[in-house]
Formats: sequence, C-alpha cells, structure tokens
Amino acid sequence: MSEFTSDFWGIYVGLITVVSIVACAVLLQSMSTRRVAKDEPVGTTGHTWDEDLTEWNNPLPRWWIWLFYITIAFSLVYLALYPGLGMYGGLLGWSSTGQFREEMERAEAKYGPIYARFLAQDIRTVAADPEARAIGQRLFLNFCSQCHGSDAGGAKGIPNLRDRDWLWGGEPEAIRTSIAEGRTGVMPPLGAAVGGDEGAKDVAHYVFSLSGRTHDTLRAFRGKPRFAAVCAACHGPDGKGNPQLGAPNLTDSIWLHGGSEAAVIEAVMKGRKNEMPAHKLFLDEAKIHLLTAYVYGLSADLERK
Repeated sequence: MSEFTSDFWGIYVGLITVVSIVACAVLLQSMSTRRVAKDEPVGTTGHTWDEDLTEWNNPLPRWWIWLFYITIAFSLVYLALYPGLGMYGGLLGWSSTGQFREEMERAEAKYGPIYARFLAQDIRTVAADPEARAIGQRLFLNFCSQCHGSDAGGAKGIPNLRDRDWLWGGEPEAIRTSIAEGRTGVMPPLGAAVGGDEGAKDVAHYVFSLSGRTHDTLRAFRGKPRFAAVCAACHGPDGKGNPQLGAPNLTDSIWLHGGSEAAVIEAVMKGRKNEMPAHKLFLDEAKIHLLTAYVYGLSADLERK
C-alpha cells in the first residue's frame, strides 16, 4: 500500500490541477482572439437534429468569456489560500482536521462542565433529571435510534427498550455494560440435538405452554424432556432465561424474533445471532453515563426507585 501514500500523488494532483486551469485559460484566450465581422457569414458545427435544427458556430458572448476568466482568477486565489494543490497547505493554514479540532475544543469548553456534573451523579438520579433526560434523548437519537427506533420500541430482532424485559439485565450497571462494551448473543442451531423438525416442533409447543399460549398438549409433553436436556442449560429449567448469557425469558409473551410456530421452530433449528456494537469506541464515559441513564429511565419506575 506504500505506493498509494507516497509524495508522488501529492505532486501529481497539484500538477493536474494547475495544468487544467492553464488549459482553460488558453482555451478562453483562443476563443477571444478571433472576431467575426458583421457581414461575415456564420458557419455551422455540422450538427443537425430533427432534420432542420442546426447548431451554428457563433463565438461566445464577451460577457460569458469574462465570467470564465473570473472563475479562473477565483480558483487561483482559492488555491493560494487553501489546500488544494496536493501537499501544499495554503497561506491561511486551514485544514478540515484543524477546524474539527477547534470545534471540538469549543464544544468541550461549553458542554464539558455539564457532562462532568452529571457524571458525578448516580445513574438513577440522572435518569430523573429533566435536563439530563433531554441530553440523553439527543444522544440516543444520534447513536441508538438507527436500530432501536426513535421511540426506542425496537424491531424484529432488536429489543424494545421501553418495557421491563431485558436480555442482559435492566439494572444501571448492566445497561452501561451493554452500551459501552456491546453484546453478542448467540443461540446455536439445535435441530439435530432435539431430533430434527418434529423434535423442534415438540420443543416449540412446550415453550408455548410455558407462557400459557395455545399449544398441542401431546407435543408439549414430548418437548419437555428435550427442552430439559438441550435448552435448559441456557434458558434455565423453568425457561425464565439467564441475563448472564443474554438468554431470553420464554415464560412471557415477548418474542424478539417473532412468536409464531414457524419462527420458534426456525430459531431452534437454525439458531440465532444478535450483536450490539461497543459504543465506548466513539463515546466518552460521560456520554455513556447519560445514555445509560436515559435508557434506564425509559422503563424504570423512577418514583418507586
């Protein structure tokens, strides 16, 4: 990859830019020197459309040519002041990186004390503060709503953050770990382990029985020992899940990937995998703290807490 980062490319870009501007100036000069007498007949370019629509070879109007000259002059001034000629940085010393750094420094000076104040507070206290919740909501909309939705209601395969059903735990520290470190939830394909399609269907009906859903009693009876042998290791013998593994509670009516018979059988046969990225890679501790408080406050009974 070194050939793409050498100084040659900076020189190449600078030369191409200068040559292009000079070529435009030469072209304009050549178009400006020839004048057409009033009685001189005007020829055509040889282009004709629709049988009689002909393109005449008239010279450009003088005002139009001068506009092009102005753009050339502007480009030369711009390239002298700002970076645009390869490695040349411009007389003003401006760069997008420098501008970004200055904007970040101004933002830190303005908002840093606010973030620091909330960082020193307990997450439950922050979650109950209207100002903190407003900031947390903006952070959520910027960094979380693409998956969880602007209303935090989630979607198929993406958890709803407004209820009290948590895969990895709903306490402040668990939520903070989910945001900062990310999560990877994996359910392996268990079709062979439960006895193929029929065994998966039996397990599905036993799972339905755990939440009181309509189910086939005989299939649920056959599925119970299969569940105990294969599924209970993660979901627990009572099917209430395990927050340490991100294994969902199967005794409620909340289904992350759909609760139809076909969807549950597919989950057993093919497995599932969900991943949430680690936000500590681009959010500092104070922003994660506020975001944690906002997400916690979406479902927590703050008055009771």
